[in-house]
Amino acid sequence: MRPLIAKRPASSARPDPAPSRAAYRMQRLMLTPAYRLTLRVLVPFVVSMGLVALYMSNDARRDAIILGLQDLRNDFETRPEFMVRMMAVEGATGGTEADIREIAQLDFPISTFDLDLDALRRSVEDLPAVAEAAARIRQKGVLEVSIIERAPVALWRTRDGIDVLDIEGIAISAVQTRADRPDLPVIAGYGADRHVAEAVRLINIMAPMKDRLRGLVRVGERRWDVILSPDLRIMLPQDRPDFALERVIALHEAQDVLNRDLAAVDMRIAARPTLRMNAHALDQWRKVHDWVVETGN
Repeated sequence: MRPLIAKRPASSARPDPAPSRAAYRMQRLMLTPAYRLTLRVLVPFVVSMGLVALYMSNDARRDAIILGLQDLRNDFETRPEFMVRMMAVEGATGGTEADIREIAQLDFPISTFDLDLDALRRSVEDLPAVAEAAARIRQKGVLEVSIIERAPVALWRTRDGIDVLDIEGIAISAVQTRADRPDLPVIAGYGADRHVAEAVRLINIMAPMKDRLRGLVRVGERRWDVILSPDLRIMLPQDRPDFALERVIALHEAQDVLNRDLAAVDMRIAARPTLRMNAHALDQWRKVHDWVVETGN
């Protein structure tokens, strides 16, 4: 009787699906992240760098590549849309504008890639007459430099000459004579430039007598003297000089004091104002006094 399940012959036995030991190790190695990184990235990179180094080892080829890159960069930077053809200065007077153009030293047309706007702004702000500056490139290739000039408020007379000061006491420029800026009041004395704002307040108080005001003198780096023509000095205290000067103006409006023959009005002691007469007025007063004593009137 034949068996129900026939046996396969030995020659047709099913092969073993398990990989060999070497294939198994290779598969495990391919699953390692470091090996995959090395095989996919590092090896191609090293090979590429080696080929590049071999190619660049020739001086002629290296110089040709460098010159080609420089030409490409130059062609890109000198395109018409990147060129600046002129400079416009906003907010400056004639003298300040000339100084700005002189320190800029730009040869137009020039590429925007060759412009250092921050350095230009700093160099413009270094000018004594400039308080703030800004630089930008407008459309149509215009370099715009906008500035805020320092406003002159007084002339400071020193041994070295006459300087024009702003409200912060910064010297904007120099003038040869007082007549060059008749619109500005004069201050003098060591340290007067550090108290310009206070001097301006006192000058504003003297507005009713601006025609007689010759200037202010800083005395001992502590206080101010107001000088009026023809030869009258108002000596102000160290503290609250504006208040003392307002008292002098009020006294003048009430009794016409500043039009009398006086040499000085001493307000250094607020509770005891002192009037100092001129020599001629003092002689006249003594004559009157002697006559009163002799006549008994």
